[in-house]
Amino acid sequence: MITQTKRNAIRQRIHARIRQKLSGSGERPRLNVYRSLNHIYAQVIDDQKGETLVSASTLELKVKTGGSVAAAKEIGKAVAEKAVAKGIKKVVFDRGGFLYHGRIKALADAAREAGLEF
Repeated sequence: MITQTKRNAIRQRIHARIRQKLSGSGERPRLNVYRSLNHIYAQVIDDQKGETLVSASTLELKVKTGGSVAAAKEIGKAVAEKAVAKGIKKVVFDRGGFLYHGRIKALADAAREAGLEF
């Protein structure tokens, strides 16, 4: 059985490998996703300047259950609306070492529907 700390270490290694291949720029920032057991977080980051342009999380929106696919859809929609309001249309998707499945996929699909291109 894989313990939680070992699973997180594996995820961090995968994320480091992903980050070697992609980074966000001014014209195409990075949409980073992190999911914990109870919450999900999304940030649009300009890696050249090293600053977060837009962020959204289930803590911020005060969603009743942050660990569900429905909550992930709300966060995807919220982060996309904030990004489009700031003039950001194209992003690079960074799944954070998580499998592109479930909450991560729901957030990405909601962000695409709300106007982001990736």
